[in-house]
Amino acid sequence: MAYRHTLPGIHRLGHAHVNLYLVVDDDGVTVVDTGLPATWPLLLRALRKVGAEPEQVRAVVLTHAHFDHLGLAARLRGQWRLPVWAHPEEFFVAAHPSQYQHENSRLWYPLRHPGGIPILTGMVAAGALTVDGVTDLSPLTPGEVLDVPGRPRIVFTPGHTFGHCALHLPEHDAVITGDALVTLDPYTGVEGPQIVSGAATADSARALESLEALAATRAAVVFPGHGRPWRDGVLSAVEQAAAAGPS
Repeated sequence: MAYRHTLPGIHRLGHAHVNLYLVVDDDGVTVVDTGLPATWPLLLRALRKVGAEPEQVRAVVLTHAHFDHLGLAARLRGQWRLPVWAHPEEFFVAAHPSQYQHENSRLWYPLRHPGGIPILTGMVAAGALTVDGVTDLSPLTPGEVLDVPGRPRIVFTPGHTFGHCALHLPEHDAVITGDALVTLDPYTGVEGPQIVSGAATADSARALESLEALAATRAAVVFPGHGRPWRDGVLSAVEQAAAAGPS
């Protein structure tokens, strides 16, 4: 587990190389992405560290519905009666976590990218193969300011998935990019700003185009779905990701 008080009001919980975020303000807590099933006790511990009780959590917002970001969504919805927000293009995958599109076969990735093996093994150990689907989601609208703690602005960033959204937090000069831009690719083990490899990305060309939407936020800090936060500004992260291209 890697817990970080990253910025006042934004807290990163990293587990099995997957990040989720607690966005905290006077109205309560928003959970952004939900990790894997084994993240549950770590989430409870993280809430205590930020001085929050479970009843102060107001909403769950998903950048996208891949299994490694969906792991606790059904539990949070069922036990804590929380609304779970996602773009409508994510609703099918949220209900069927194992059924999502990706460009490349995964069979050859362990041979070409052995650095990804321990990462993927850790994700499986954390419950990646046992994620429950979730239905009756609340729809995100690109461009809207969502009325949840932190009041994130929804930035449409399709490509990794067809309904992927990032969350811009202007008050914090930060953007939560999910897997639209990461600093660690779980399938290759490569670090640094990049889009996720075709082993998990539906449309790499579109993912590269969506970097422009991230750049438009001009955020000082990037909080990715995998890897460490990037503090040299979203423009430099986008530049490096675009140069790296697809893998």
